[in-house]
Amino acid sequence: MYTLALKETIWGLIKRCMTLKSLESVYACMIKTNTTQDCFLMNQFISSCSALSYVDLASSTFAHMENPNAFVYNALIRGCGHCCYPDRALGFYIHMLRNNVMPNSYSFSSLIKACTLLMDSAFGKAVHGHIWKNGFDSHMFVQTTLVEFYSTLGDVSGSRRVFDDMPERDVFAWTTMISALVRDGDMASAGNLFDEMPEKNIATWNAMIDGHAKLGSAESAEFLFNQMLARDIISWTTMMNCFSRNKRYMDVVRLFHDMIDKEMIPDEVTMSTVISACAHLGALDLGKEVHLYLMLHEFDLDVYIGSSLVDMYAKCGSIDRALLVFYKLQNKNLYCWNSIIDGLATHGYAKEALRMFGAMESKRIRPNAVTFISILSACTHAGFVEEGHCRFMSMIKDYCITPQVEHYGCMVDLLSKAGLLEDALEMVRNMAVEPNSFIWGALLNGCKLHKNLEIAHIAVQNLMVLEPSNSGHYSLLVSMHAEVNRWSEVAKIRTAMKDLGVEKRCPGASWVEINKRVHVFAASDTYHPSYSQFHLLLAELDDQLRLEGYVPEQESIL
Repeated sequence: MYTLALKETIWGLIKRCMTLKSLESVYACMIKTNTTQDCFLMNQFISSCSALSYVDLASSTFAHMENPNAFVYNALIRGCGHCCYPDRALGFYIHMLRNNVMPNSYSFSSLIKACTLLMDSAFGKAVHGHIWKNGFDSHMFVQTTLVEFYSTLGDVSGSRRVFDDMPERDVFAWTTMISALVRDGDMASAGNLFDEMPEKNIATWNAMIDGHAKLGSAESAEFLFNQMLARDIISWTTMMNCFSRNKRYMDVVRLFHDMIDKEMIPDEVTMSTVISACAHLGALDLGKEVHLYLMLHEFDLDVYIGSSLVDMYAKCGSIDRALLVFYKLQNKNLYCWNSIIDGLATHGYAKEALRMFGAMESKRIRPNAVTFISILSACTHAGFVEEGHCRFMSMIKDYCITPQVEHYGCMVDLLSKAGLLEDALEMVRNMAVEPNSFIWGALLNGCKLHKNLEIAHIAVQNLMVLEPSNSGHYSLLVSMHAEVNRWSEVAKIRTAMKDLGVEKRCPGASWVEINKRVHVFAASDTYHPSYSQFHLLLAELDDQLRLEGYVPEQESIL
């Protein structure tokens, strides 16, 4: 017979275990002291094994117990679920029933989670029957777990039945049901339940905001966000992601500054979202400011933040900084390599992009479809026809990547710019996917460059079907006819455009970043406060260009 002091000593040893060796040493001690049949100590031991993912040790030690109680079984069932062995968890539950050990609420909550991991509807419903049979049909925590189970299996009506039958609900139960409706895309029902909810927590608000964001309703998400009395990091990041998905990049940056002003500490996901927004805006100064914030607050420059910074600097025109960040990264995954290759390709450094691709291959990092889009784009910018063709074939043969419309677009653009218009047209006609407007547009631009009206007409005919309201294609064809003085054809196309109601609907626009603010200027826009200043600046620039002998290309002006 062991003493209470011995029991407390062994319990203390179990709590300090951090390795498999230490667990085995403690179990050896338990064998020597004859405490391996103590349900309390075995419960603690199995829980420690599970926490460190040593399920096999937990199972083997459990097998030597003669009369395990419900707590020991619960520890094992919970541990198997935690370590992603849900089938074993269900097996131990059957073992528990055969040994006539009565399950309790902890048994059922762990079992339902195991059924959720297995996505086993039949076993889950059987456990649901056992819950009802054992009188836990009104147990709030068990019922909430059932709501989550049915939701995960896509049976939201089953979740709602369980929820509606609950005699008592806490904030977690309400949030679980609302989250289930949000995942199902039923925002109307989720909204109604949200309004009925007696007490809302931050998680509930976040679920609703995320639901509206995923459905593209940025206004609804923003309305809820502004109503929140308290917000956590998930609230801010969810709203930023919502703005980013809706291309409201200035709002992402604004929200980031608001968040910092309120002394909320962002995480890696938040920072990646903000950096991406700066990249889309081309706001280099804002990007530098965010990078400085990362360094001052000692963020770990992991592959996600690292690839975002590389992409941001490249898109903002600072390829040198992009390379500097890239080479400083300790670990580089495919996204990091793709970002720098794309940056080099975009800036016209085709040879460097190809060399970087070679370096990536030497590191045995397998390229994906996105990598080859950048490589083919680099070849297009540099006019490397043979190189581009070889890379295209290598993508198919060496890496078993099926060409997508983007890859064909790069190849058609490459061939068209090189004047190989017949080859480009043949590729379009033999494509494995349906050519889109980008494909035909690339061919049309090549025809404009090399003055091939015959193939240009074929391209425009297809573009008229794909984009009947796009005036650009018609205008390009008009310009080509005008260049060779075919004014009757010009008149016909102009008349056709008028009859079809084809016109340029959106004015051209440009933007400039000054003192960390992005200013947008549209064509004929005289309302910007700095319009007159910029107008004078442009006039001076025009005069300087003329003095240097610049002559504008006027072929496209009728």
